[in-house]
Amino acid sequence: MTLVPLPVPAGPPDDVPPYETWEGQALVLAGAGAAGRRAAAWVRSLPPPPLPVPVGAWLAGELPAAIETAMGSLDPEECDCMAPDGRAVEGTGGVDVATMSTLTAVPVVVAEAGWLDPDQQARLLAAASAVTGAVRLIAQDPGTAIPHGLLARLCAVLDHAARPDGPARTPAGTR
Repeated sequence: MTLVPLPVPAGPPDDVPPYETWEGQALVLAGAGAAGRRAAAWVRSLPPPPLPVPVGAWLAGELPAAIETAMGSLDPEECDCMAPDGRAVEGTGGVDVATMSTLTAVPVVVAEAGWLDPDQQARLLAAASAVTGAVRLIAQDPGTAIPHGLLARLCAVLDHAARPDGPARTPAGTR
C-alpha cells in the first residue's frame, strides 16, 4: 500500500479559512451543556454505598464532574482535521484526555457499585455512553451532529438515562 500525503496548501500556515458556525450551533451546544448538568445532578443524587469505598467517592465526585465538563466543553472547532504536513489529526471535540478517561472507566467501575440496583447501573452506563458518543460525534462530524439534530438526540438519550429514579415515563396514550 502506498501512502501519498495531500499537498500542503499554498500560502502561509495561518492562511486557513475562518471557522464558520452552523445555524443554531450556540443553542444546540447550550442544550448539551444543560443536559450534562442535569445528568451530573442525577449521578450525584444516587445513593451512597453502605460503607465508604473508593468507587462511592468516585461516583459522587469525579464522574459527575466529568459528565458536566464534557457536555459543557463540546467544541466543533476541535474536530478531526488535516495538519499542514498532510497528516490526519484526531479531534478532541473540546474535551481533555483526563475527562474522557474518567468517562471510559464507567463500564469497569459500575460493576463495583453493587449497592446500586441494576436499573441505576444500566442508566449510568447509558449516560456515560451518550456523553462519550456526543464528544466523538462533535470531534468526527460536527457538520452533521449540529444541523441535523444528532447531538440533540444524544442529549435526549442522556436526559432519559439521567431521569429521576423511578419507572420510566412514557407519553400519555402510549405503552
